[in-house]
Amino acid sequence: MSSKTTSTTLELSQQDMDKVFSTIDIPACPSMVTEVLAEAQKDDPDMNRLAKVISSDVGMAAIAIKLANSPLFRTGVPASNVSKALARLGTRNIVSLVMAIALRNSMSGLPAPLVEKFWSRASAVATAAGMIGRRQHGMAPDAAYTFALFHDAAIPLMMRRFPNYAEVVDASRQRGLLLIDAEAEFFPCTHPIIGSLLVRNWGLPSVLGMAIRFHHEEDLYDLPEETLPAAALSLIAVTHIAEHLANEMLGEEDLEVGSVHYERALAHFGIGELELADIREDLEIALNDAKN
Repeated sequence: MSSKTTSTTLELSQQDMDKVFSTIDIPACPSMVTEVLAEAQKDDPDMNRLAKVISSDVGMAAIAIKLANSPLFRTGVPASNVSKALARLGTRNIVSLVMAIALRNSMSGLPAPLVEKFWSRASAVATAAGMIGRRQHGMAPDAAYTFALFHDAAIPLMMRRFPNYAEVVDASRQRGLLLIDAEAEFFPCTHPIIGSLLVRNWGLPSVLGMAIRFHHEEDLYDLPEETLPAAALSLIAVTHIAEHLANEMLGEEDLEVGSVHYERALAHFGIGELELADIREDLEIALNDAKN
């Protein structure tokens, strides 16, 4: 697990940023994302215009409809077209969807099966986070979904930059290391640092960048509010739970969260065994449904 946070690690220094930008090719924000962001951030967004932009990309339109009909958002009657899908998702989820797809599309230079596996897992964790977030008072499910989808978005960038990244993942598994510790040992920067700069460059809310920056810090659950605001901590906690449970249900080894952070995340929300059993049951249904 990463080292404890000190006063020197609260903010990224210019040296840290220079190191990232000299090491990793961070994709520019695509024009479609810029266009959707500009419209979605208006006081009265034109949903017809948003639907037109998204409909211009067949793949994006299909994914929007699929997401609107997923367990996280469906309300009974299936959304049969982009306009109905966007009406159900709302502008914040539309922005998240467009950004996620654009980010996925920017992952050139990686084998298609690897990209597909990464995003299938990311989608499963995001769905789980959104469903858990819906149960927690004061947490917006769409914010939980978005953070979970983006919190590891820098990993494909590292895969593309470092040909031995997969070997390091295997080594961390064999040595019983968390991935963050293996990254710190073998590479000049880690995925939380890269990811926080990525979402900053793409114009996502600062709370998401902050949560990404801190989501592997050893002492994150003990940091003061002025260092890690409660909203960011809750996003991290819900994703720690979602990722742990998704790994469990997908039969994958936990290389990201660890038992300590998982238990602290449950305690953060006051989730006991009975509620956890309910969450597991709901998630199993949702993840099985998503496969069909």
